[in-house]
Amino acid sequence: MDEQKRYFSRELLLWYRANKRDLPWRRQSNPYYTWVSEIMLQQTRVETVKPYFERFIGKFPTVEALADAPEEEVLKAWEGLGYYSRARNLQTAAREVKEQYGGQVPNDKAKVSALKGIGPYTSGAIMSIAFNRPEPAVDGNVMRVLSRYFRLHDDIAKPSTRVHMEHLAQELIPEGCASDFNQALMELGALVCTPKSPSCLLCPVMEHCEGRMAGEELILPIKTKAKPPKPELRYAALIEGTGEHEGKVLVRQRPDTGLLAKMWELPHILVPKQVGIVGMSDAESYAILHHSLQAEGVDVAPVEHWMDAEHTFSHIHWQMRVYRCNLRNLQPKDNTVYKWAGPEEMEELAFPNVFVRLLKIRFQ
Repeated sequence: MDEQKRYFSRELLLWYRANKRDLPWRRQSNPYYTWVSEIMLQQTRVETVKPYFERFIGKFPTVEALADAPEEEVLKAWEGLGYYSRARNLQTAAREVKEQYGGQVPNDKAKVSALKGIGPYTSGAIMSIAFNRPEPAVDGNVMRVLSRYFRLHDDIAKPSTRVHMEHLAQELIPEGCASDFNQALMELGALVCTPKSPSCLLCPVMEHCEGRMAGEELILPIKTKAKPPKPELRYAALIEGTGEHEGKVLVRQRPDTGLLAKMWELPHILVPKQVGIVGMSDAESYAILHHSLQAEGVDVAPVEHWMDAEHTFSHIHWQMRVYRCNLRNLQPKDNTVYKWAGPEEMEELAFPNVFVRLLKIRFQ
């Protein structure tokens, strides 16, 4: 290993041990905690994850507890984190660990990698952080740090670049220090070597950073832009209850498979592409919503526009217009489940983020 690499590993490790954050999943060495935290941290900021992690572990303290829990409880505990397939895959993998390994996360990379929802980064993180095995854990933070420090111009969106980065990261791991070193790499990317405003003067390895010396810290890493999410216009019905259902709204459960499977939502429809919000009268919008929901066995009379909302998934951007509606008749088709929900039911049922926001406004 040349001096540039030795310097990087030595100084980064010293910096981390003096400056590492107090995070709940770091307070004890527990492979299950490491696993849960790494799944939660995918696409999600640390500060957002911290309270979720503590509540989740409080509710499901062991692999067995998670494996045995009803899926609805797991989704409710995950509500607000988004990317709900992570929660389902985590529970499926917990059941695999319970059945195949007696509830103990195996100290074996091949076995961990075979679990549902665990890719190369997560398996590397579990093996290195929880078991101190010299395995690379290369995520976006790590690729950014390595691209800048070694002045690498390869496109980090390409699989071949990730493979190269994994080999490089593995070379950098000091003997016996895989756990701290991999966390140090992640920490540097999260706190110092940030995407838009890197704090180069505070960086423990700035002296030999080739990207900084070349003035390319804001150019690196190189990454081709992903396609923007596809916009979708949706009309939703806020159907308020009367009589015994006073104070509640009608919600439906999504199908067992697909996007946001089994979660609850306001009844809504995808508006045809040729239809747009601009230039459409309320009467035309009411007609589209009425006829589409009627075909699903929900006969409503739209009354007024209530509010708009939007939400971006990884590949879709929902633009949602919500209308207050009166219910005329409810005869659901295709075994779709409907329920009247108020604040109490909101505590039990799991809703996608956009509907959590809407219903909190309705019930406040």
